[in-house]
Amino acid sequence: MFDYQAPSQLLSGKIILVTGAGDGIGKAASLTYAKHGATVILLGRTIKKLEAVYDEIERNGNPQAAIVPLNLDGASEHEYLELANTLKSEFSQLDGILHNASLLGDRTELKHYDPTLFDQVMRVNVMSQLMLTQALFPLLEQSPAASIIFTSSGVGRTAKPKWGAYAVSKFATEAMMELFANELTDSNPNIRANAINPGATRTAMRASAYPNEDPQTLPTADDIMPLYLYLMGKDSLTINGQSINAQ
Repeated sequence: MFDYQAPSQLLSGKIILVTGAGDGIGKAASLTYAKHGATVILLGRTIKKLEAVYDEIERNGNPQAAIVPLNLDGASEHEYLELANTLKSEFSQLDGILHNASLLGDRTELKHYDPTLFDQVMRVNVMSQLMLTQALFPLLEQSPAASIIFTSSGVGRTAKPKWGAYAVSKFATEAMMELFANELTDSNPNIRANAINPGATRTAMRASAYPNEDPQTLPTADDIMPLYLYLMGKDSLTINGQSINAQ
């Protein structure tokens, strides 16, 4: 799956929502999904960045994307339901969600961690995923084969020192993915849930976490897209409840 060669129209006719679509892995995934035929719903907080991705998709001659501005930090249940109603009026179903948006927070010991920042990281990295998935569930149920992809991390499997709220949030993400996957097996077998650990990738978040690292030594977001395509397409229909390394 790491060298997966996706058919050019693997996602033709699919509707896929990507959070944090304005830059980094979210941007790369949005462009990649669009290139393979999907109508991509670009969700993020910075409209200018979303518009840039939208324009690039249009320049490439891919299916027209949609822009959904939403600040996941503090978004209310009402806002998620409004989003779901808006999408329902535009689309008959939703075939995939890539939960990509995350906050890094501070790289400091937990005993010194600012509780306000801890709460903010958990809102964006955990609560938003739960509330967005719940709100969009009726649309996912209309798809013959829907895929939910969560974004994990190596520090969501081993609690490395000084990763604080980010590590806690990724442990929670792993648990959330497994719970959804296990519960969907019987109740909604047409929906599957998995997680991707991107690994060390040339992104702004990685640079913030490792300021002394040479980014040119790291793979780009485009380099790890084969797994993102595989888990969103038809060739992974039997894959459910797995946490997979992209590298």
